[in-house]
Amino acid sequence: MGVAAASGANAAKLDDVKAKGFIQCGVSQGLPGFSNPDSAGNWSGLDVDYCRAMAAAIFDDPQAVKFTPLSAKERFTALQSGEVDVLSRNTTWTMSRDTQLGLNFAGVNYYDGQGFMVRKSLGVTSALELSGARICTNTGTTTELNVADYFRANNMPYEIVAFEKADEVVQAYDAKRCDVYTTDASGLYAQRLKLTNPGEHMVLPEIISKEPLGPVVQQGDDQWFNIAKWVHFAQVNAEELGVTSANVDEMKNSDNPSIKRMLGAEGAFGEAVGLSNDWAYRIIKHVGNYGEMFERNVGPDTPLGISRGLNALWSQGGLQYAPPIR
Repeated sequence: MGVAAASGANAAKLDDVKAKGFIQCGVSQGLPGFSNPDSAGNWSGLDVDYCRAMAAAIFDDPQAVKFTPLSAKERFTALQSGEVDVLSRNTTWTMSRDTQLGLNFAGVNYYDGQGFMVRKSLGVTSALELSGARICTNTGTTTELNVADYFRANNMPYEIVAFEKADEVVQAYDAKRCDVYTTDASGLYAQRLKLTNPGEHMVLPEIISKEPLGPVVQQGDDQWFNIAKWVHFAQVNAEELGVTSANVDEMKNSDNPSIKRMLGAEGAFGEAVGLSNDWAYRIIKHVGNYGEMFERNVGPDTPLGISRGLNALWSQGGLQYAPPIR
């Protein structure tokens, strides 16, 4: 294992993954833009691309991934039991999840917040007008507590209609079994595409919570945790440095020391985590930088039509910021 011998109960995850030849990645049961299978079972999305980036870094092959669709309720157990190597499933980083489940959050690949969707025909323009509403949501997520907090704080009665599977929530809302559908705002834009008439529904302006979403690994293997973190950081740094899947080969000849270190032309940064020194080059070549990934899956030119907003780089007024490779 060289320089960075992993320590702890679950050490050497990288060795296990290399031995089997692929990463087992836990994803959603189908959330357009984030993790969604097509009719042939090919997965795509922002969370899927993160796992492909990990595979690119380790195997130089973005296809060296197998996907396990998981409900919100079963996702943490699947990671704890080792059924999946990494969970990349629109999952909110909270203190209890970070400290009580034996898990580590590797970063934030999407800054989100919980919102509400209603039929335009309801004539509502603000969440503060939802007193007495029936609200559809998922069990086993942060949304139920957030709804309780928000409605209690604003002295509004409400009724929860909860289901385990996200598609059941969408169907119930579509069938008018509730007035409101609540989940992370990104999820509302994604699930709206599944409704009978997407154009008849609107997302209200209020965002009632902080939902930093990102990939998760088991505690106890610092090497695997480091790889999980730096795959994300490499993509953010690449965008900031102007390195894309289209120009990464010519960028290898750059005189910029930050680019040289990132692409493996200088130093031995990959070696320190058990990877080849061109680990970040592989990621960018196969999957692209963070901005490319965002635009391809959820950006303004996709059916979701989400603007960068908080997910713009820190230098562009957003929150995406990565520690430097040095």
